[in-house]
Amino acid sequence: MPLYSDSHAHLTYDRFDVDRGEVIARARAAGLRYIVTVSSRIGDADACADLAAAHDLIYFTAGVHPHEAKNWGPEVARGIEQALLRPKGVAIGEIGLDYHYNHSPPAAQRAAFREQIVLARALRLPIVVHTRAAWEDTFAILQDEDAKAIGGVFHCFSGGPEQAERCRALGFYLSFAGPITFKNTTALAEAARVTPLDRLLIETDAPYLSPHPLRGQRNEPARVVLVAERLAALKGLAPDAVGAAATRNLESVFRLPRPDDD
Repeated sequence: MPLYSDSHAHLTYDRFDVDRGEVIARARAAGLRYIVTVSSRIGDADACADLAAAHDLIYFTAGVHPHEAKNWGPEVARGIEQALLRPKGVAIGEIGLDYHYNHSPPAAQRAAFREQIVLARALRLPIVVHTRAAWEDTFAILQDEDAKAIGGVFHCFSGGPEQAERCRALGFYLSFAGPITFKNTTALAEAARVTPLDRLLIETDAPYLSPHPLRGQRNEPARVVLVAERLAALKGLAPDAVGAAATRNLESVFRLPRPDDD
């Protein structure tokens, strides 16, 4: 069976409360080896860690999303650090900047982003970056805070070839999600074409961004296969090859244990 992975999902969200077990079972049946469930809300990290503890294929991250950056502080930082001391914590995230919605003031977003990168360096963990309408400030902060030393992932990559190259120059991986399957995504498609197979990840961002032809429905990890199929078409490869490469890359960036049969 093909070995796929979902580098970014939010399985602790209440939209999965009615059938979380079935969602995880469908992911397993679809050939997923790993799901990374991502904490983006303050107070969610322990639930992510609990879910990872209950399922062999699930790992987790802990961090404060830019939408909640106005609530960042020492107590929140301690909570993230404590959560990541638990088994199967693999990264700090999702963190970054979102100037599209500005649910938190930009200055608060920048401060929380910087401090979480500092924490990631102290813990020797990679980061999961969210950036929207904020490319220049995102790159500047990553460079200022020496994020290249720890590396990480640009989740749900949304830029074009220029941004893709700048991400790779920082040593980061690019994770593609449902939007790569949407119409009128010329720049994103070109970014996918030029991204080397050894720097590419796939994700769902479930419950958001369900890929075509399921756009508008609640997303779930099993649908990451549709993302792999679209990337494969863009790169002239078999979907299994994209899925397997993305899984190897996920093992590398998050330092996951590699099965003996790889």
